[in-house]
Amino acid sequence: MVSASVIMFALTGLFFNLNLFSGVSDVSAIVHPKVHLFLSSALSLFLPVMSYLFSEAKNAGFSSSPTPTPVTDLSLRAGLILAWMLLVELLRKKVDVIHMRSYSGTVQRAARVIWPANLVFFNIRAISRKLVFSVLWIICATKLAQRIAFTEVGKRSYAHGKNARFISSYMLAHQMLEQHRDVEQLGGDELLKRCKYIVMGEEELVEEPTADGYKLKEVTSDSSSIVTVGKVWASDTNEQLKRICLSFALFKLLRRKIEHPQGMTGKEACDCRDLILRGLYNNGGRSTAESLFQVMSDEVTFLSEYYHSVVPVVLASPFFLFVNYFLLHIVVIMLCFMTIVICGNGDVSSAFHSFSTDRFLLSSDVNVGDLVICLVSRAAFSTAAFFSIVDLSTTLLLFLIFVYEEIWEFLVFLLSNWFMVSLICNHILVVAKPQRRGAGGRTFSCWALHILMWLRSKMSHTNIISFKQFSVLNLRWPLDLLPLFPIPYVIVQTRLVPNTLKQSILDYLLVEHDDRAGPLTNGKSALRRNGLSDQLSWACKSDSVAEVILTWHIATSILEAKCAPHQTASSNKEEAAAAAALMMMSRVAIRLSKYCAYLVAFHPEILPDDNQEKAELVFEDMHKELKTMLGCREYYLSSQRARIDKILQTTSWPEREEATGGGGHQIVMKGAKLGRSLMAEASSNSDPRAAWKVVADVWTELVIYVAPSGGHRDRFKGHEDLLAQGGEFISVLWALSTHVGMSRTAADKSTAGDHPEEALEG
Repeated sequence: MVSASVIMFALTGLFFNLNLFSGVSDVSAIVHPKVHLFLSSALSLFLPVMSYLFSEAKNAGFSSSPTPTPVTDLSLRAGLILAWMLLVELLRKKVDVIHMRSYSGTVQRAARVIWPANLVFFNIRAISRKLVFSVLWIICATKLAQRIAFTEVGKRSYAHGKNARFISSYMLAHQMLEQHRDVEQLGGDELLKRCKYIVMGEEELVEEPTADGYKLKEVTSDSSSIVTVGKVWASDTNEQLKRICLSFALFKLLRRKIEHPQGMTGKEACDCRDLILRGLYNNGGRSTAESLFQVMSDEVTFLSEYYHSVVPVVLASPFFLFVNYFLLHIVVIMLCFMTIVICGNGDVSSAFHSFSTDRFLLSSDVNVGDLVICLVSRAAFSTAAFFSIVDLSTTLLLFLIFVYEEIWEFLVFLLSNWFMVSLICNHILVVAKPQRRGAGGRTFSCWALHILMWLRSKMSHTNIISFKQFSVLNLRWPLDLLPLFPIPYVIVQTRLVPNTLKQSILDYLLVEHDDRAGPLTNGKSALRRNGLSDQLSWACKSDSVAEVILTWHIATSILEAKCAPHQTASSNKEEAAAAAALMMMSRVAIRLSKYCAYLVAFHPEILPDDNQEKAELVFEDMHKELKTMLGCREYYLSSQRARIDKILQTTSWPEREEATGGGGHQIVMKGAKLGRSLMAEASSNSDPRAAWKVVADVWTELVIYVAPSGGHRDRFKGHEDLLAQGGEFISVLWALSTHVGMSRTAADKSTAGDHPEEALEG
């Protein structure tokens, strides 16, 4: 009794906290991978443990019966454990990812559903209890059938399971590569209105499968069920909904990099780059850097939810809404009624009457309030009363959590971008062919869009872009403790990505990354543009990007501590503008510095270093050097400012280099030397913005340099793993780099499309 109660109380508390602090605050279809791993591990042990406890409780009930017979029913304890097993199985969908291509985990889940059915139908004799447990089991079996149906529909659909191969055939079709021949000088809305990227309606285009893809029908203006980006942009839909549809179309392009890795052809990459930079961004001043990054962020969200969602948002449509959330419930109610008829041998009134005569269930003459008061009053001195309270509260909480999860799933589905895209496309088709559905259909689609937009605004559904912040000069924990659960959340903070940073990245792409520009560099070109290549280029000379990042991170931290800009009120507009510009540049540099340091510490697998162990070794050497330089007391007790003072007071760089012979990484000393150079630049230059501009430009170039995954499988796998967490800012940059065709080397740029396994994004 104690074991079962304690296990269930702990598991119920875990589910309650997960729903309270995750479901309410974040309307998301994804569960964090660490939570998913912990819950999956706990639930994998739940069924065998509870089955053993059920067997013990059943045997104890039989042995305590004064006249044991073959028809003796389950004891109250055994029935309660069986109810917990069924309720937890209903809650298991919180950690079961919906797969569109395989039945991963379905066999195990089927076994977990069949086993309780055996316990229910072969151990329970009383009609009333058999009815209760049969209804619970029917709901469990329905959830299993739902998951199988989701997978089967997804596998067969050209819009889901077969979509990546379809899009490859579609993008290679002649009309896609030739569509912009006559619009090279166009931009903004005109370019977007001519875009033929598919949003919905793929099924109508497939003529027959071929050896390497699909033979497609030609896209014409009469293709009634085809919705393209051009049709969306030509409609009267507002700008936010248009951008969501564009994100959805780009998401379909990006899926090819995961399911069928291949390089984009030069024409295709140029077309996509023009669509984003000349069409969406250069849209007559109406689209800003913030809106473009929102498109990329929504695209990453689509990608994350497609592969890691626990809610069927991928199949979202008005028809699916009706079938899955209304018609299915009617079917379940009918099955439950049939169960009542069968259990009562055709006598429904007798089956319902059995509830009032069953002494193990609360009959009509029992006052629940008096029962609770009685148990509470005896709990202090009666173990049985105390655990009865625990059992009752556990059962009630499990039931309430199940009801809450059903409501939460429905809201996530209703407010998802997937459902919005489906509604928008249906609205466009209704407007294009009003004779098919009449004025009523058009009015209904308009009202549905307005109501959902209002609900999304009230629930703050906007996908806010943020990134993690981590400083190596604040590191006080042993390196081998970093992967543990509590540590990262203590030393890592989250900050919003400044709009000035988004603008800086787009300015770099527009000015530097064109057909005349060279490959991306790790900050060298930024130093060259600012006239400091001769003085500071040594800080970018390394075969490890992790070493360059940590060197500039330490230098930026020193510059922040010693030359931080301060907001001052000034009546002179020019001085006020200069001060504001300085603040923005410093904010960009500081936040990018801390984010890149976070990537080195927690996600070295996505860095451009060919060997992940190299980045890990660089970070470990830096950690040891910092601890040796500060000493044990300062390392664990001093503040970041005190640490910076201690670093600056150590041996100067030339003396230290002579003493060590220049061996080893010496990252902290290199960062200190670079920090002194930047401080000197800030104090000697007549323009106080010069030093911060250099640092901001270097960090902008560095984070863009890190973004492309390239043909390296480990880096590509690293970006895939980040999608399981909902993506990060580097995931947004990765999506952008894929579409605009950024590459790190000239060789990559020249071979993209010719050798898909070695090609970078584009």
